Amino acid sequence: MSLRLPTLAGALWLALGSLTLPALADPVAAVADYAISLGNSNIASVRIALQDDGNQYKLNADARITGLASLVSSGSGKVESEGISTGTGLTSERFDLLTSSGGEDFTVAITYAGRDVQSFVINPPLINNIDRIAIERKHLRGVNDMIAAFVLKGGKLDKSLCDRRMQIFTGLERFNIAMRFTKAEDATSKKTGYQGPVILCSIRYTPISGHFTTSEVTNYLKESDRILIWYAPLATPGTYIPYRVLLTTSMGDLSMVLTRLTQ
Repeated sequence: MSLRLPTLAGALWLALGSLTLPALADPVAAVADYAISLGNSNIASVRIALQDDGNQYKLNADARITGLASLVSSGSGKVESEGISTGTGLTSERFDLLTSSGGEDFTVAITYAGRDVQSFVINPPLINNIDRIAIERKHLRGVNDMIAAFVLKGGKLDKSLCDRRMQIFTGLERFNIAMRFTKAEDATSKKTGYQGPVILCSIRYTPISGHFTTSEVTNYLKESDRILIWYAPLATPGTYIPYRVLLTTSMGDLSMVLTRLTQ
């Protein structure tokens, strides 16, 4: 399976909002550690820190290749997202991505205003645009960044939490995510960073632009009916983060699991 850069970014952070909250929401401060595995092998770790005072939020994510994958490759990634927090979710105003691999850096910087993209810069720029669907101005309206969109805010941990559609712009790709309720479960494993009730949502991925029509990853994700995400509540009422993400691939299950939660 060939991984082109735009779809790789979308897939990774995919394997990394909304109901009304009270007007005066309690502040949120949480750090979540995740382990990413492919099949039975650990391949990466991710730490995500969230600060949310009810008006403004900041999200920071650090990812690093680990385990057996580090024997054949090396790399790291950092994401910063900040913007407006309301009872209906997080709305990005600034998104920055830095990935480093093989001594080379790749950066994305996006600014948003009222869910519309104001500017975006990719460095180094993509040169090969053959078979790539052009990003149009209309695709940059009503969007959110790829990490803020997956922190959900709502009244209860129930089926209504999954009933939402997201329009995501990563700087490389524009795609839609449709979520729907699958079932309520209990997380019981002592190996994870949370035990308690969770909600399982299924995800439908629809590419809009920025992707390559010849990309096996994009076409696989588009056709997949097994992209799953479990949500767990934070201690502060009304905020929910991914507990587990699961995507079935031809190389085995790609899974991201919460291993530690500090709040």
